[in-house]
Amino acid sequence: MRVLLLTGLGALFFAYYWDDNFNPASLQGARVLLTGASAGVGEELAYHYARLGSHLVLTAHTEALLQKVVGNCRKLGAPKIFYIAADMASPEVPERVVQFALDKLGGLDYLVLNHLGAAPAGTRARSAQATRWLLQVNFLSYVQLTSLALPSLTDSKGSLVVVSSLLGRVPTSFSSPYSAAKFALDGFFGSLRRELDVQDVNVAITMCVLGLRDRASAAEGVRGVTRAKAAPGPKAALAVIRGGATRASGVFYPWRFHLLCLLRGWLPRPGAWFIRQELNVTAAAAAA
Repeated sequence: MRVLLLTGLGALFFAYYWDDNFNPASLQGARVLLTGASAGVGEELAYHYARLGSHLVLTAHTEALLQKVVGNCRKLGAPKIFYIAADMASPEVPERVVQFALDKLGGLDYLVLNHLGAAPAGTRARSAQATRWLLQVNFLSYVQLTSLALPSLTDSKGSLVVVSSLLGRVPTSFSSPYSAAKFALDGFFGSLRRELDVQDVNVAITMCVLGLRDRASAAEGVRGVTRAKAAPGPKAALAVIRGGATRASGVFYPWRFHLLCLLRGWLPRPGAWFIRQELNVTAAAAAA
């Protein structure tokens, strides 16, 4: 009986991840606002969208890095591309970014939320000031951008794509402020999805869970502390784009993270031994 159950579960997962109705041509001419586009997975997302012929507005904190990404996107064939340097820690910035995108593209088909901020590991990360900053960057700005872009996405029957790391689903030591903001996002977008369904609004919401990303991610705050490795940028970015284009409710890359998130419900409190395997204890002590 147990063997049959495990076989059935394996077959369901295989069918879920094998089914792929992704049509790259559907993204040609699509109007995309992408945040956190200057490096890491965000940069790779920009390059994939450029190759697929999407019209892009890119935003990130550092203008010099954005200019480099924009130049590369043009070489890859992006028909229209614009950028706006923006610091999501400022509450007035999301409105400026969305209005810029609407003015340049005439509307939106995709809002891809990939930006985030990280605080240092240890007690500094748990201060009130650091937590307030993290909540603005990693939660409130997402809510603002979504609310401002939603009318245009409703008109185009578009998609919201929200990129997060595994720490947003399975918190670990020294990541509590980041994880708290990402858990709040899960609740917000879950509630929004139900509201849109009730109102019969055809806007898809795709929640993406990736490995720790290469730059400007939660890994920045716990570098040298966690042993976790970053997800490969190009492959992770392509998984996000496929999920958004097919209007999937969730994307997990690598796929085993889906199982890990399910197991989180069964084993909510990992033992001290498991935590020690994950952490560089010497670095953790120094960070505190």
